[in-house]
Amino acid sequence: MVAGVQIHSSQAKEAQQQILTEDALKFLAALHRTFESTRQSLLVARETAQQRLDAGQQLDFPPETAHIRADPSWLCAPPGPGLEDRRVEITGPTDRKMVVNALNSGAKTFMADFEDANSPTFANMLNGQVNLRDAIRRQIDFESNGKAYKLKENPAVLIVRPRGWHLDEPRVTVDNQPVSGSIFDFALYFFHNAHELIKRGSGPYFYLPKMEHYLEARLWNDIFNFSQSYIGIPHGTIRATVLIETLPAAFQMEEILFELRTHSAGLNCGRWDYIFSFIKRRRADRSAVLPDRKDVTMEVGFMDAYVRLLIQTCHKRRVAAMGGMSAQIPIKNDPKANEIAMNKVRADKLREVTNGHDGTWIAHPLINEIAMEIFNKHMLGPNQYHVRREDVKVAAADLLNTKVPGQITLEGVRSNVATSLAYSAAWLGGNGCIPLNWLMEDAATAEITRIQLWQWVKYGMRVADSGEVITAEWIDRLVDEIAPTLKSAAVAEENLDIVARYLKAQVRKEWPSEFLTSDLMGYLAVRDGCPAQWQRSVL
Repeated sequence: MVAGVQIHSSQAKEAQQQILTEDALKFLAALHRTFESTRQSLLVARETAQQRLDAGQQLDFPPETAHIRADPSWLCAPPGPGLEDRRVEITGPTDRKMVVNALNSGAKTFMADFEDANSPTFANMLNGQVNLRDAIRRQIDFESNGKAYKLKENPAVLIVRPRGWHLDEPRVTVDNQPVSGSIFDFALYFFHNAHELIKRGSGPYFYLPKMEHYLEARLWNDIFNFSQSYIGIPHGTIRATVLIETLPAAFQMEEILFELRTHSAGLNCGRWDYIFSFIKRRRADRSAVLPDRKDVTMEVGFMDAYVRLLIQTCHKRRVAAMGGMSAQIPIKNDPKANEIAMNKVRADKLREVTNGHDGTWIAHPLINEIAMEIFNKHMLGPNQYHVRREDVKVAAADLLNTKVPGQITLEGVRSNVATSLAYSAAWLGGNGCIPLNWLMEDAATAEITRIQLWQWVKYGMRVADSGEVITAEWIDRLVDEIAPTLKSAAVAEENLDIVARYLKAQVRKEWPSEFLTSDLMGYLAVRDGCPAQWQRSVL
């Protein structure tokens, strides 16, 4: 065992032996001891920034970095091998079946997700690392229920998304501190696979979530440089695409690219988390109350402004401007409903490619053909870096525009309660990606539904149908009515009880919790055998 490193769970013993090797843990400990204090200071800075917003300060483009935005001379690194053409990217968790199906889907890349599409049980985290290691070495083929899962020739290029800076990994401590979930996921994947990926003509590629400031991007860049030196590969080998999925990050896109410029592979429109952040960061602003979730589309003012600015920013610096997720999944046994859903996908992808995006996200292999057809028709080269969008002029007021057509309806409230309960209960049961009403939902959806319910209660909003005021007591009644209908073989009653209590408590808080995944992580840690003192959340 490595000095100062402790593992607080006996789950996934075989995966532990393969992944938590002495050399890998030495690397993890070195990263923790070098960078953990910086991570903690950046998380405190988030809290300080939120207090300024609560006091009435408006978000704006940082004056101290105006020179970076104004300097046309700097560009980001060229695409890494295999990342020149990313027109369709499929995303999903790291279970073995999903990894094979996604790599075989025909999409250009697969974002293997340790974050929002994943429930971070220790078994999920470690078995996911085993599955990715085996896929890279073409040793992942297996049989299940008489069906063979076999990796085909030329599978999708692998990109990995670690957890965000706010999450701890409580089951592993270094010097009596939980390690960062971000560093844990990155370190183990990078340490075991970087050399092998390079040997096979690819590289260690990442998606970086939930950042709120360019200094958080600088921390990632410092970790990349340290890690490349540690294992003896050239600086600039890593590539990372940053999800712009928080409102503060939308004001710092160029700065984020600048900090990561020797490793950057572009930016992505993390649309669902962006809506969540729009409400959360403007929690003290009554004018920022949004209508039903279904009405907050990519066409509304603040979302359209963010998309156009992202495309312009990326192409100015010669990197990919990736579109967002179409969460629709095929509807079996109802051709008419399926056609309506697939037409929504087509419209979404057409909007993205004609806006100038270089690629898009899908959540199901059967959507690949639709997305690929539209991008193939409208994007004749490998990308659209030449589409500069110099016509775009986005001001701070455009990114903060709260004019969203729509209403708060009884159906919208009920849907938010049901989605929040169903997803959160599944997450506690070890499943971070579930189909609900023919949409593939992950943690971002549960966050939007939770924070909208909080916001509507906080500001005493009325439902358009009846004029009834949305109160905490009314939400209680809806929770009590809806929760029993969600019980199934996949959703344990115990987990439903936990999340029902959680949601009732959330709508009563002065301010909403930063992340439900931080709040509920302790339950997963307990079940993994983790001692109580390591079950704190960072925020």
